[in-house]
Amino acid sequence: MEIVSKFTVGSDQGVNDFFAVEEPSFIALHKDFVEEQKIEKYIDEHFIHRQKINDLNDLSIQLIITYQDEKPVGYSILKSGSEYPEMPKNKRVTEILFAILPEYNSVEVQQSLWKKTLSAASFADIIWINIFQHHYLLNFFKDLGFETVKESQGEPFLLDSYVLSLEK
Repeated sequence: MEIVSKFTVGSDQGVNDFFAVEEPSFIALHKDFVEEQKIEKYIDEHFIHRQKINDLNDLSIQLIITYQDEKPVGYSILKSGSEYPEMPKNKRVTEILFAILPEYNSVEVQQSLWKKTLSAASFADIIWINIFQHHYLLNFFKDLGFETVKESQGEPFLLDSYVLSLEK
């Protein structure tokens, strides 16, 4: 089994690989809490190929995709300068979005994606994430040393979440 995490540009292929992870992981995280029709409507309205290419080509955003045997199985998006209200103003801050397809969620995939993410965030003093309280990766982040900053609600359906941060 070969696991590789690499930076990906917002090209047609990069976005196809991204959507191959984003859509099923989005469904998996919401299906027990949100009606299927609402999930499908949100996907139809917001998972737009051309818009995602434009978003990912923003210079403040970096996309990393993890492949297992050449199949996209996870991604991390880093958003430089993205803050939440309680963030110290004198720190360099990066928000991450992090997803791994549940059926590929292994220690090896987690570590590969995290190492590349940490490398990409080397300039940041603080890395933070807004993660659902029911998210299967919550303990992974806590084991990495992320601390709960506050309870929150995660978009788009306002499900209970935590804002976690890791000061480096």
